[in-house]
Formats: sequence, structure tokens, C-alpha cells
Amino acid sequence: MERAGRAVAEAVLRRYPDARRIAAVCGKGANGGDGRIALRVLQEAGREVSEEIAAADVVIDALFGTGFRGEPRDDAARLISGINDADAPVVAVDLPSGVDASTGEVAGAVVDADVTVTLHAPKVGLVVAPGRFHAGEVEVGKIGIDAGLTRHRLVTEEILRLVPSKRAGDTKYGAGSVLVVGGSPGMSGAVCLAAEAAFRADAGYVAVATHAETLPVVEARLLEAVKAPLADVDSLAQRAGAVAVGPGLGRGDDERALVRRLLAELPQPVVVDADALFGLEPANWAGPRVLTPHGGELARLLDRESSWVDAHRLEAVQAAVDRFGCVVVLKGADTLVGAPGEGVLISASGTPALATAGSGDVLTGIVAAFLAKGLEPRLAAAAGAFAHGRAAQLVPHPRGVIASDVVAALPQALP
Repeated sequence: MERAGRAVAEAVLRRYPDARRIAAVCGKGANGGDGRIALRVLQEAGREVSEEIAAADVVIDALFGTGFRGEPRDDAARLISGINDADAPVVAVDLPSGVDASTGEVAGAVVDADVTVTLHAPKVGLVVAPGRFHAGEVEVGKIGIDAGLTRHRLVTEEILRLVPSKRAGDTKYGAGSVLVVGGSPGMSGAVCLAAEAAFRADAGYVAVATHAETLPVVEARLLEAVKAPLADVDSLAQRAGAVAVGPGLGRGDDERALVRRLLAELPQPVVVDADALFGLEPANWAGPRVLTPHGGELARLLDRESSWVDAHRLEAVQAAVDRFGCVVVLKGADTLVGAPGEGVLISASGTPALATAGSGDVLTGIVAAFLAKGLEPRLAAAAGAFAHGRAAQLVPHPRGVIASDVVAALPQALP
């Protein structure tokens, strides 16, 4: 606790050197103890300290810690409201009060922190929405405890080193062969983005099966990919190491029948995205499947409201894994990768720039490329999500980013 309180105090001194009056709202547990020690250290450093918020230059939130669950009681909710109403930056101890450390869920009043000093190691609740949106900038305060094992894991850049690179002697097929199925009239851009992303994610060969009406547009847009009508999908699939189905495909009876057949018959891994998720039902599929829904699509798959998925992201992705028995990627500011019998992998590498049309199609192409290179589905999905976010970070202009910018930055994102 001494080290924890000191870590918080040092963060306040470093980040707010001109702050003279520091207040802390302290609970009764260990989190409150950390806050009181922080006040003592700050006082020793010459700052005026108090547990009263009025006129404070910085407010320390030490109300609830990692053991908090559910909704704050009325008296605690009033304290949280007072913290948020203070005209001062807020530094949270371990995580903002009101956030569930294990899930990121927020059931009631919650502190909106400017900075969170999380102790020992990052918490799941700081990287999974909605908790991550209340944490502000997060720094880890080392307190001399070895990292413990948890069921869920935060994905780091090291995962990209698992993606095989092209080697001397590789053929275009051996380097990763991808088939993308989609692109109805008016939606040709989706299948093109997925195909381009697969190439930029280092696949050696990409083919596209698309609607006959769309084929001339795709022919004009894609130079390197092989193009064919949907009627030829089976012959194209014979050479594919992985298949991506759904980007711009359409939701008619014929398209849905095609999706069911491909999932039932293809032995290779398949990324199932966008229109291919519409009306999807669990089945005895022929090979590994990776579903990549956003929150709204996952809500439809689970017959729940989108607001429920947004508020319970970990629970939602695990429910989908249980229902479909395969890898499920829940897209968002925090992308969650669930798999049967495994903890959730959390990728937080993205930026708000990914909130743009076509971003999901790019992710589909990346994951398909990594699957075609032989990466097992859970790791291919997590590595794809991390590379997708890293590429967005590397786009030189933060405003006006389009999906094609992310595609162009992909080679720089790979080691």
C-alpha cells in the first residue's frame, strides 16, 4: 500500500507540477488507503492536501478499487458526482470508481478520470468498453508484485512476430492464398478493400469471387487479384488457404444459401463478416470459422439489444463463442477475440480514426491473410486486430482517415 500510494503521488507531482492543493475522495478499503498515503506523500512534498474537493487543483479518486461490482449506492453515487463536477483534473487510483475491473462494465454512477494510475498491471476494465472510456490516460504504477495470471490477456505487438514472413523458396500460394467472396452492386468497394488488405498483410495470392454485375468494376479496381463471378467460387476455393466471405455480398436468399453451403463444405478456415453474418445460425461447419461482428451484428446474432452488447462486451463475446463454437471477434475501440475454452484476447491498438466506412472489410482481409499463412484462428484474429489498429496509428494524418489509408499503412505495421 505504501508503494501504491507513493506511485499515485508521484504521478500527480509529475503530471501537475503547478498544482498546490490536492484533494482525495477515499473509500474504506485498500483503495482508500492508497489515496490517504498519496495525500501524505504529497504533503511531504509541500502540497496542501485535503479530503474536501472544493477549490482543489487536482482530485484523487480513491473511492472504489478492484473489488467493486455492480451499482454504487446513493451515498457513493453522490461522491462520484462531486468528483465529476469538480473544476479540476481527476486522477483515479487503480481504475475509475464505478468501473468493474474484471469486465469494464458500468452499472451506474462512474468517475470520468483524466488519468488512471493502475497498480501492478493493467486491468481488463481499463481496456474494455465502456470502462476504457472513463479511464483517461492510463499509466502503470509498479508496486513490487510479480504479474499474476488472469483469464484474459491484453494483446501486445509481440503477437505480430508469430505471423510468418515470406521466405526464400516460397511460391505465391505458399506465402498465403486468400479467396474473398462478396461485392454486390453498389458494394464493390467492400470486397476490393478486403482483397487489397489481404495483399498488404503479406498474402502471396488473392482471388475475388463477386456478382457478375459487379465484376467489371472489380476488374478495373483490383490489378493484382484474380477475379471471377460467384459461379466459379468452388474452383477458386480449391487453391485458397483461407476464405473471407461477406464483404458487400448481399442478403438475398441466394447469397444466404451460398454462405450456408460454403461454411458447411469448405475445409479451410473462413472469416465470416458483414452480410455473411446476417441470419447466421450455428451448424456443423466443415472447418475453422472466425466470426467478425461489430456490436450491432453481434446483438442480432444473440437476439439481444445493441445497448446490452455495448454494456457487457466480455459477456457478449463469450456468449457468441458458446453459441457458435468458434472464434468470435467483437470489433470496437477494444477488439475482443474469444475462442472455445480460452480466455479473451483484448486488442486496444486502434485509434478513433478506424470509425470509418470500410474499416471492418480491411480487418477481414488481414485476418484471412494471417489464416492463409498458417496461423491458428484465435491468434490470427488477435494478430489481425492488432495489425489493423497499428496501421491506423501509422497513418500520418489523424483527421480524414479512410479505409484505404489503413490498407496503405499495413506493411509498416508488420515486423
